[in-house]
Amino acid sequence: MHIDIAGLPPERIVFGTSPLAELGLALHALSEPGHHPGLHGWVTATSASLEPDLADRMSEADFLWRNTFSDIFMPFAGVRGTDARPGTTLAEDLDILDGLDDERFVSAALEFVCAGVYGAGGLSPLSDAESRSRALETAAARGPRQVEFSRRLLDDPASVRGWIRRLFEDCDQAFFAATWQRARIQLAADARHKTEVLRHKGLAAAMGAVSAALSLDEEGGRLSVDKLAEGRTDATSAGMTLLPTTFGWPHLTVLHAPDWRPVILYPVHRPELPSPASVDLLRLRMEALAHPMRMRMCRNLARSPYTTGELAELHGITAPEVSRHLAVLKKAGLVTTRRRGRYVLHALDLTVVARLGSDFLEGVLR
Repeated sequence: MHIDIAGLPPERIVFGTSPLAELGLALHALSEPGHHPGLHGWVTATSASLEPDLADRMSEADFLWRNTFSDIFMPFAGVRGTDARPGTTLAEDLDILDGLDDERFVSAALEFVCAGVYGAGGLSPLSDAESRSRALETAAARGPRQVEFSRRLLDDPASVRGWIRRLFEDCDQAFFAATWQRARIQLAADARHKTEVLRHKGLAAAMGAVSAALSLDEEGGRLSVDKLAEGRTDATSAGMTLLPTTFGWPHLTVLHAPDWRPVILYPVHRPELPSPASVDLLRLRMEALAHPMRMRMCRNLARSPYTTGELAELHGITAPEVSRHLAVLKKAGLVTTRRRGRYVLHALDLTVVARLGSDFLEGVLR
């Protein structure tokens, strides 16, 4: 994922907070608790306290935040003629959402059926018959609730927009107001800190403080986000906003819709969270373990250190063949080597291997 920033002045890069974006991620955590193991206590307590009517309405619209994170949660980035800043309260954010024109609102709300053309833009399903037909056809594959919602949204955007606002307001009253009251202090402090890093140490340091998954190519004027998703957007004219979230990990969300201000929604750092492994490193490790001989060698190396000669004798192959397999495992960071006298001993790095599952899940969900 790439964001062009050539010539973008630092003052056009803004760190802030958004109650609506945080509500969206809280709703996602309630819908997909498996993505967020550190939030199980909050999810269990909040789900148990929901009134049945509100729980039903949340379920009715959960495709807006369960599998895709709709841009309606960051409307400040799409409203024309504003300073592109989120509100300080949920009510302010919802007022900004009301200011989003129907075409942008509908396109954002239908992202769950238009994800394949998200980065390319295209004609609005409100005005283009072919786009409307494609949206409804894709919704049909998702289920009857999605078809009904899509048809209502296309036929009468105003009523659906009012329904969604009331849903968010009821979520605020039921559970989110107290959640935001606790989270906003930490989020505001994080945004202030990143702003100071940007001001005093520069863009590269600020992006590094946001996430190890962000890398800056200052010469090429490009910010890259290490995600399996692919996309490109331009921040040179609109600027860029970065929003911290307490609910986000392991997701690192990038709003890159055409003609919207680019937004990066990043999880605030917590010491107990692992640093993200790069997608390339994850691929390298999985490819290294895919070979049956290396798998068998790992079985030995997990139990005790071995020399190259011992591994060759155990597996009936030559020492140079063992060395080639060990080189692949070492390059992937899976094997450590130490010398004992005239012997070189190899061992599996159990800490790295134990994290492969969580690294894989974090990588594909990021």
